[in-house]
Amino acid sequence: MTELFGSMTDWFHNVFVVQLNAWIILGFFAQACFTMRFVVQWLASERAGRSVVPIAFWFFSLGGGSLLLIYAIQRQDPVFIVGQGMGLFIYIRNLWLISNERNAAASKAN
Repeated sequence: MTELFGSMTDWFHNVFVVQLNAWIILGFFAQACFTMRFVVQWLASERAGRSVVPIAFWFFSLGGGSLLLIYAIQRQDPVFIVGQGMGLFIYIRNLWLISNERNAAASKAN
């Protein structure tokens, strides 16, 4: 049992201490930005009493996803690169659709 605990301690030390550098810090920051999209969506839904997706969700998705893509490229992780890269198209498209909708509503108002 002590050997298993020692092995786990070594593993955690290697993963979270030895590897710690500016890229890892960027990765954690990027993941925090990406996670904030869910926090924003949850809070907006709670306030509205129904499921809503506020525009901030898409901006956090775009910002966090972009930073995670940079991190994935630096780590040379093809799965992570493709996943984050494809997501960026969706986030940009949704922001584009929101912008078009707002422009159309502004045109009707005038």
